[in-house]
Amino acid sequence: MGSALLDALGNTLFSFLRTALIAGLLSSVVFGIVGTYVVTKRITYIAGAIAHCALGGIGFALYATHELGWTAFDPMLGAFLAAIGSALLIGCVVLSRSEREDTIIGAVWVTGMALGILFVKKVSRAGVNIESWLFGNINFVSDQDLWTVSLLGGMVVLCTILFHKQFVAICFDEEFARARGVSVPFFYLLLLCMTAVSVVLLVHMIGIIMVIALLTLPPAISSRLAPGLPMMMLLSAGLCALFIATGMEISLRLNTVVGPTIILVAAAAYFSALLISRFRSRGR
Repeated sequence: MGSALLDALGNTLFSFLRTALIAGLLSSVVFGIVGTYVVTKRITYIAGAIAHCALGGIGFALYATHELGWTAFDPMLGAFLAAIGSALLIGCVVLSRSEREDTIIGAVWVTGMALGILFVKKVSRAGVNIESWLFGNINFVSDQDLWTVSLLGGMVVLCTILFHKQFVAICFDEEFARARGVSVPFFYLLLLCMTAVSVVLLVHMIGIIMVIALLTLPPAISSRLAPGLPMMMLLSAGLCALFIATGMEISLRLNTVVGPTIILVAAAAYFSALLISRFRSRGR
């Protein structure tokens, strides 16, 4: 039995699939890198709040485009600005210890979601809905998005190359990092901004609600197999790419929505890894 995905990629009618797959594979590199930091630092809930707050920026961009005539205000730009803004807000509050971490995370999370839905509901133009942004729509991935993914992804990779040692220090021991002269607040905020960028990269394909899964599940699996962070990043990126390609293959065969299908593939792999780990520990 041949591959439905490979057959579709060779068909000119499915050129959008090639664009989406390339975007997904490019994003996998970023997700593998940043996801490793997120899982190691244990800031998954912060990443979730950033992802959901991006909806507020998307909603405002759609409202500004269709109701205010701001045609240059692309929803991806709105998502980027909202994600970066929420990352800096959460990071500054956490660092200042002026509020409980879980409280500010919850406040930002629900505020972004509420604003996004509010703005989208104010758009009178038919065909504008929130579901494609919540759950993803592979048809929306454009050639322009590939350039966006490449640019933002390149920035994340560059930051990782330049500051990997600092990120490792703040992920494992902030006090030790301070003693070594590392600016913990700066690199903590930079890490959150990199997380925000990662969230925006696959929002078209996976959707805001589920994009956080690819940021956490591949590194969570890799942490059980890789001996160190560099290998964990490589394995996470590979797993992320595999989940995307497999999800697209299954989606074509079963005629299911591609975003949730990709996430279910990742979740199945994660729970399988948990079961295998449990059986191995019992057998010892």
